[in-house]
Amino acid sequence: MTKNKHDKYFLLILLILVALIPQLGLASVESSLMGVQTKLTRVILPTLSVIGIAFAAFSFLSGNENAKRHITYAVIGSALGFGAQAIVDFISSTVN
Repeated sequence: MTKNKHDKYFLLILLILVALIPQLGLASVESSLMGVQTKLTRVILPTLSVIGIAFAAFSFLSGNENAKRHITYAVIGSALGFGAQAIVDFISSTVN
């Protein structure tokens, strides 16, 4: 197959995807960024916070000499992770 033929198939698949998924076809940049922000602040950051606390606890229980530092970083990261939505809302209200 030539490169030109691959490009035609790619465009055909892309058009089918856009037709089948209306959110992609009608999504604006702003709504896409809001979706990423929501996913980041409500799912990913709290999950990483829990993982950080679990790592710090394991570090403490295993007698690691840097356990105090790990716990401090986990607490600070958790405060930021769980409070991310409030921080974003505060910045948004200040800017507007």
